[in-house]
Amino acid sequence: MEFTLPELHYPDRLNAAEVLIDQAVDAFGADRPALLTPNGERWSYGDLQLRADQVAHVLTQEMGVEPGNRVMLRSPNNPWLVASWLGVLKAGAVAVTTMPVLRPAEVQKLVDLTRPTVLLTDHRFVDGLTDEVTEVPVVTIGGGGPEDLVSRAGHYRDPFQAVETSQDDVALLAPTSGSTGAPKVTMHFHRDVLANADTFARHILRPAPDDVFAGSPPLAFTFGLGGLVVFPLRFGASALLTERVTPVELAELVAEHTVTVLFTAPTAYRAIIREGCGDRLRGLRLGVSAGEHLPESTWHEVQEHTGLTLINGIGATELLHVFISTTQDEPGPGTTGRPIPGFRAKIVDEMGQDVPDGEQGRLAVIGPTGCRYLADDRQSVYVQDGWNITGDTFVRTADGSFVYQARSDSMIISSGYNISAPEVEEALSAHDDVLECAVVAKPDEDRGSVVCAFVVLRDGVEGDDVLRRSLQDHVKSTIAPYKYPRDVRFVDELPKNPSGKLQHFKLRGQLQAS
Repeated sequence: MEFTLPELHYPDRLNAAEVLIDQAVDAFGADRPALLTPNGERWSYGDLQLRADQVAHVLTQEMGVEPGNRVMLRSPNNPWLVASWLGVLKAGAVAVTTMPVLRPAEVQKLVDLTRPTVLLTDHRFVDGLTDEVTEVPVVTIGGGGPEDLVSRAGHYRDPFQAVETSQDDVALLAPTSGSTGAPKVTMHFHRDVLANADTFARHILRPAPDDVFAGSPPLAFTFGLGGLVVFPLRFGASALLTERVTPVELAELVAEHTVTVLFTAPTAYRAIIREGCGDRLRGLRLGVSAGEHLPESTWHEVQEHTGLTLINGIGATELLHVFISTTQDEPGPGTTGRPIPGFRAKIVDEMGQDVPDGEQGRLAVIGPTGCRYLADDRQSVYVQDGWNITGDTFVRTADGSFVYQARSDSMIISSGYNISAPEVEEALSAHDDVLECAVVAKPDEDRGSVVCAFVVLRDGVEGDDVLRRSLQDHVKSTIAPYKYPRDVRFVDELPKNPSGKLQHFKLRGQLQAS
């Protein structure tokens, strides 16, 4: 794989929003569909350009936003959020993307860290903000009234000339999803925004203008921002935006709106299959699985029931999007694939030295995007000698494929044995009665730690001691017996972030608290 690609050579003066919407209108036409919603809303590229320009006018002429200022965005996935994000970038400002479900106190922490000039929030999520986030002007989106962003935007019809930002000016501040329980804020340049489209999307997904993208991740996460905004706009395609849907509802929308490229987590694909809705995915051209480890059993289930060969990948907020991936042709189930064009990866030990193929170690990645934490001492932990140390344990095979073992903090050491939590999860998931599960280490005086499994059962299945022993025996018969979960807990649901990523740290916290 080439480390440097011709398409990654951007001009010094670069505004990512100008490329994604102004140049897209010129290349693909103003009438081409850009954004769709389940309730029938339909924006063309011309509509999106107009509204992005209107937002930029409001920010610069009415709110005093200047190049380099930060604007916080807080909204579920909808067209006005996309217009606002593009408008912020066109104005030369920095977009700070946040989840609408954050409580005011959580928003305040991000305000203190990122220091935005203004906060744009969906009108349904404004409660508490004006009282508690007092030092930042709060403007609603879509609430009606003369002060609402949509009302203000309607006063402007003239085009907005994008500010001539530099390719290495900061365009985006993205809080991490907090898989460790301590979210951080990452900084990304204008060229970074385009680079994830010109690597993973261009070379692995190969979008066409007729593609329709959809998925479960919020635009506040870079997995969703790339898959539902940057990728389709970069290649003249469209996106179906859903605010919050269950996996089954997502599958129904995929079929109804003829979606061709789907982004979601492995747990969602598994739930769709287990609920008997796999046929709703048969029209997809591509299914992308990321956000957490894809069990081999789930890969096979999806292929059997839909004919779809899932693209498995690993990405990180720190690097914006996917950097290692399979393709529809190879390497196949059980592997995360190979570095995508533009990136390199290797396995290192605790001292940063390369380890031989076949031995597990820490994943290190380098490419056109990389980690830049905002005012955070953990920068020196994540980036070492120029390489991004992602916090994942992998093995590289002789053919150059990377095989996931665990998050580095998810390796369970019990009586001296190293046990991979994802391996136990995969074994449990193969049991017919298991809908989904999560495995973590439980402190134990005798063994140091034991394997503890939190299990969600299929509807109609009752969790009792008989089933508990059945699950334990199933794991013993599938993988080495010492890896079986000594503690099995039946739960109604597992903690997840809004993109569907399991939050193992919350389960570990429950065990420590008890």
